[in-house]
Amino acid sequence: MELTGLYHPGNGTMRVAGFMSGSGTNLRRIIEHGGRIKAEQGREPYEVVVIFSNNPRSNAQTIGSEHNIPVVLNDADSSVREKFDAKTIRMLRPFDIDVAAYAGYMLKASGLLVSAFFGVNVHPACLSTMCEDGVTRKYVGDKAVRKAILAGEKELRATTHIVAPRVDYGKILMISRALPVSLPDDFDAKNDELVKRVVDEHQSRLKEVGDWVIFPKTLEYIADGRFSQDSVGNLYFDGQPIPNGLRL
Repeated sequence: MELTGLYHPGNGTMRVAGFMSGSGTNLRRIIEHGGRIKAEQGREPYEVVVIFSNNPRSNAQTIGSEHNIPVVLNDADSSVREKFDAKTIRMLRPFDIDVAAYAGYMLKASGLLVSAFFGVNVHPACLSTMCEDGVTRKYVGDKAVRKAILAGEKELRATTHIVAPRVDYGKILMISRALPVSLPDDFDAKNDELVKRVVDEHQSRLKEVGDWVIFPKTLEYIADGRFSQDSVGNLYFDGQPIPNGLRL
């Protein structure tokens, strides 16, 4: 069986575009991880060559200035997504991008954008957890942590996955270590203020043990050629099948 790497390291340093809409904490960790590899191992598997944002109030310019990375801003009306994404693609073409890292990018990618750039996203839930039908992923969307906690899950995990037209349904790359769910003694699912506080606390902690660990590592492993796929798109890591992703 012939496998094809998601990226071939023989092509040189993998060129990454960081997509962001807000604070950019995920993107900072990606940049910092790449810097550590270069300093400690003397190699550069990937490089963030451009930062893209749809939000002029994001931290994109700040991060770009700190790390000497060019910033591209498309703050046009995004209500017609394919028109917006077509402009984004034109703006980013000169950077010869290998991977788009969706590091807190809050717009849904149209099929046009998905086709233009191979994308990787991180999601604050274990996307291998399925509903009873065995087809529907249980914790997708922007309220995944809240849904998981209210469903009684005892632990949370983050997932990196390939960006696909259907939100949070791309093939799973890596799943983080577990963050135990810790509820206060007075937890009441009907108390919206309390629920929000608990969810925010868990989401913040999940970033530290989940997103900020697996997102940079996923990009490193892609750049090193360790992720591959077969002729029908099934994923492998170091030549071994990973139908539910690489679990830490």
